[in-house]
Amino acid sequence: MGNPRETSLYLKHPEATGTNLRASPEEGIRVSIYDQEYSMRGPLDPGYLRMLAQYVDQKMRSVAERTHTVDSLRTAILTALNLADEYHQLRAQMDAATQQVDQKVGECHLVLDRLLSMLD
Repeated sequence: MGNPRETSLYLKHPEATGTNLRASPEEGIRVSIYDQEYSMRGPLDPGYLRMLAQYVDQKMRSVAERTHTVDSLRTAILTALNLADEYHQLRAQMDAATQQVDQKVGECHLVLDRLLSMLD
């Protein structure tokens, strides 16, 4: 395995993840991603960091196997593109679901307004 690399990981919006994923910034852990060890520190729970590292490792191995790529940089770039695609597809699904919920809330609001106006 390669030399450990110091990496800091910080959330853009830590309050949005829930308290169970946060840890003190002083804590550090070592993770292995694609046969490279990384020392990680940040406000995330160590178990959550390990889960993220395992997910990235699995994705990289899957990409390398499907593309028969041995170059780790190329594998990392292709993996990043796959993860970005996953993210954008999930975000589009979430946006569509949010739009449906907003529409239903609006419909409920109209029904409640009608009912309340009948009581007046």
